[in-house]
Amino acid sequence: MTAAFNAVDEEGRTSSVLLSLQHSFEMLLKAALVHNNVPVFDKSLGRSIGFEKCLQLARQEPGVKITDAEAGTLRAIDALCDDEQHSFNSVSEPILFVHARAGVTLFDDLLNRVFGERLADILPLRVLPISTDPPMGLDILIDQEFTQIQQLLQPGRRARNEARARIRTLLAIEGHASVESLVSEKDMDRVENGITEGKSRGAVFPALEQIFTEFSGEGPTLIVRFDKKGPPVKFAGEGSDAAAIREIDLQKTFHWSATDLAKKLSLSLPKSIALRQHLGVDMDPKCYYVFEMGSQKHPRLSDNAFKRMRDAMKRIDMDGVWEAHKPVGRGKGPRQCFVEGCVQPRE
Repeated sequence: MTAAFNAVDEEGRTSSVLLSLQHSFEMLLKAALVHNNVPVFDKSLGRSIGFEKCLQLARQEPGVKITDAEAGTLRAIDALCDDEQHSFNSVSEPILFVHARAGVTLFDDLLNRVFGERLADILPLRVLPISTDPPMGLDILIDQEFTQIQQLLQPGRRARNEARARIRTLLAIEGHASVESLVSEKDMDRVENGITEGKSRGAVFPALEQIFTEFSGEGPTLIVRFDKKGPPVKFAGEGSDAAAIREIDLQKTFHWSATDLAKKLSLSLPKSIALRQHLGVDMDPKCYYVFEMGSQKHPRLSDNAFKRMRDAMKRIDMDGVWEAHKPVGRGKGPRQCFVEGCVQPRE
């Protein structure tokens, strides 16, 4: 990635940088998972898992500890790479640099966190991505891109394709704040229509309002990190007047079956169900969702459910939870639970 970024030839440079950066992180995540005894080979498919699955497992694995902000950076890099290879998009040099440099920072953080090594011990500083322009915060870069898109969509410009290429890049960057980073044509259409109607940046790209950039150091030692601010993005219901409503693939969010979740928590399925009842997991729309396919219903759970249950197991009496919530015999009423954190009312 560093060789591609600092290359003299511009042809294919952006694609090479993003492809190398995304692939480097996939290999690092797999190495970190294997280091923590997490399998990275899907026996049912007969092949190794992909980037998205690596990220999901790395977020759940205590030995890797991918934070929400770090996951956002990885999702944004993955989305930018995917769009650069398979779609017509436009990644400006400042946006490419700030993501490349943030990628180097995150790579160094993960390498040290999991393996106790630093990039500076492996690579000389002179080979890291360097820009002759001073780095700018992502909010400034987004403002610049948004202004250019507005100008490109002006009547008579005949620059709609270039405007949509820039829109695609900004939607990919929403991966910093959204669990869904893949860009659809419907997303593109909504954004374009919103900008044409004169909507503000905040109305068109609400998720981008949450992201800010932290800089420290300078030159070859520059450190760049992305983080989120403010309340999380809310789901928009029917009739919302938001200029750009991001469509979310719920199957990616609610990807745990009850059996797989129980296995991950080292619980039997009945005890896992008892813990879910104790915590009210199935009543939380961020944790539990039922997919309906004709007459069949398939309940699935999210990473939020996994984290709530995993954290609860560290502090509560699971034997007490099981005794209070295990299935009751026919004709017997429900038991009362006196274990901390139970959502069931006591008589």
